[in-house]
Amino acid sequence: MVAMCVAIAVALFVLMTEVLHARRVSRLGYLAFGPNKRASLLGQLAPVVRILSLTCCTWGLVTLMAVDPQIHGKQNVKEEESQHLIVLLDVSPSMDLKDAGTEGKQTRKARGKELLESIFQRTMISSFKTSVFAVYTDAFAVVEETTDPEVISNILNDLPLFAVFETGKTNLFSGLEKAAELAKKWAPDSTSIIIVSDGDTVPASGMPKMPASVGEILVLGVGDATSGKFIDGHQSRQDVSTLNQIAIRLGGHYHNGNKLHLDSKLARTVMAVPDASFLKSFSVREYALIMMGVGSFVLAMLPVLLDRYGTTWNPGRMVKREWRESVSREKELVS
Repeated sequence: MVAMCVAIAVALFVLMTEVLHARRVSRLGYLAFGPNKRASLLGQLAPVVRILSLTCCTWGLVTLMAVDPQIHGKQNVKEEESQHLIVLLDVSPSMDLKDAGTEGKQTRKARGKELLESIFQRTMISSFKTSVFAVYTDAFAVVEETTDPEVISNILNDLPLFAVFETGKTNLFSGLEKAAELAKKWAPDSTSIIIVSDGDTVPASGMPKMPASVGEILVLGVGDATSGKFIDGHQSRQDVSTLNQIAIRLGGHYHNGNKLHLDSKLARTVMAVPDASFLKSFSVREYALIMMGVGSFVLAMLPVLLDRYGTTWNPGRMVKREWRESVSREKELVS
């Protein structure tokens, strides 16, 4: 309201100055615009353009002074509009085997970290409330609903999470159960789940049902899917078929990330924030910036345009044309 009142006051003041300026210009119309004392169409519209431009600039500046400053890096959203990410990390001993990566010299855990960080770098991870679960024979929450990327990075940085579990077979479904229990209180389609595992010793039954809040699920497979490594009395390799079946049964996506990073299109799909219309995403701040930018640009360009196109009368060109005609007539008389 204050910005609008100030803008109207400026518009009235500029209107009065334009009326006074027009009266003065009319007295010098012959000198400025030639015998017809009339400016070009641009010259006639210039007063209106100046009034509108100065009004827009005033409204934009006063509005920007009144609105709260925007903090970049974090989005201030309502709780019911928050987006959530749940990461299920397989921390079983087989994840420490070195057969992952393009050259097969990385541990499966390190490769999983690379894949996750690659996804986070292509999305604004700080705008998500991220929860991380460690999964082995059971599952427990390492952190819940954090918005600090450094906390997530620290968890992925070789913490010996398997040490808190009893030795046994990997129960990946226990992590899905804990994730479903945490996510059921959130809004529909507000949650994405990323599972990082080699698929070794995943149970064949007991798939938990995901709540309506879970919109996207991505299963990232790590580890060599052909040769593998020997551990705990068996040959451990990435179980592609089991991980793919888990993704299909959950209605999600599977990606063999042992050598290839995730496609950007799929990464955006999994981590996407619900689409909003272009205009609805604008706040008063954005409209103020647009008004101020457009008004300032028009005011800066108007003098240049008026100098070039403000009048159709150009005495210099007429004199030059008449001089050429007189020269040609003299040549004809001499000849």
